Order: sequence, then structure tokens, then C-alpha cells
Amino acid sequence: MQIQSFFSKSQEAMKKTIDRLKNELVSIRTGRASSAVIETIKVESYGSLMPINQLAGISIVDAKTIEIRPWDASQLGAIEKAILKTDIGMTPVNDGKIIRISVPPLTGETRREIAKSISRMAEDFRVAVRNERRVLVEGIKKLEKDKEITEDDRKKFETDAQRVTNDYIKQIDESIALKEKEVMQI
Repeated sequence: MQIQSFFSKSQEAMKKTIDRLKNELVSIRTGRASSAVIETIKVESYGSLMPINQLAGISIVDAKTIEIRPWDASQLGAIEKAILKTDIGMTPVNDGKIIRISVPPLTGETRREIAKSISRMAEDFRVAVRNERRVLVEGIKKLEKDKEITEDDRKKFETDAQRVTNDYIKQIDESIALKEKEVMQI
């Protein structure tokens, strides 16, 4: 039945939205060392832009220190420059062999600003999920218009679409709440 195809496509798109949200949340600085904050920074290397994690090993030495060990020592300068350019609020220290980044503690004001930006981000992802529901409902209404389903079926499928949407919105809210809690912890 065509309705299953509509639901499958919508759920897949909603799941991808949740995955994108989680990827973005991981890269938000929380005051603790996390390789996710820097591993996707693009570095000009060998004539192209490459993520740091393809040029070096990244490790967390302790709760406040990130260590970057390039596989090719000639890339140290390029990696350091790329980190400085991104304005992540952390300064790399290059000792000629490795780069260390000390993660400074977040101030109360910075924590509140990050929490606000997380809330704004959450709303964008909620809108994306709702847009997928809108596309699904339009498909359901078209099926009714084309006499492929009855009015009762349309109402039932719309209710199902709303239930699925609510589940994904709940996942967004839970992910955001966890990240906000992590940011606000001192």
C-alpha cells in the first residue's frame, strides 16, 4: 500500500533530522574536553581541505586537555592555524610534535548563551520534523482525493502521523534537555 511508503519516507527523514541534531549537539562546547569540538575543523592540507581527524590522532588527556598528534609533523602549523581560525574559544599550544588545547571553564554568562543557542537550534529541528509531517499529511490527503483511501482512513493516518511526529519531537526535547543540563553543570 502506498501509505506505508509515505510513512517510511517521513520517518526516515525525521530520523535523519534527529541524527543531525545529535551531531550538532556533540560539537557544542560544555567546559569539558571533547574531541568532537575540533575533529571536524577543516585544515588546508596537501592542496585540499581535510578534517583534523583525518590528519591526526585526537585524544583527551584529562577533563580539560585535548591532545592532537599529527601523523605528519609538517602539518602542525596548518592544524594550529585552522584551530585559531575557527574561533572556538580555545587556544592551541604547539610544542613542535603535538598540539595541546586547554579547555577553559565556561563562565555563567557563556553557559546561559550556549543554552539559549541550543534552544534556538532545537526549534529549528522541531520545525524540520513538523515539515516532514506536513508533507506526509499532504500525501495522505492526496490519496483520499484520488479515492485510494476513505475519509476515515485519512483521519486515522493523520492521527498516526501526529503520533509519530510527537515521538520525534519528544526525542529532540530529551536530547536538548540533556545537553542544556551538561552545559549548565559547573
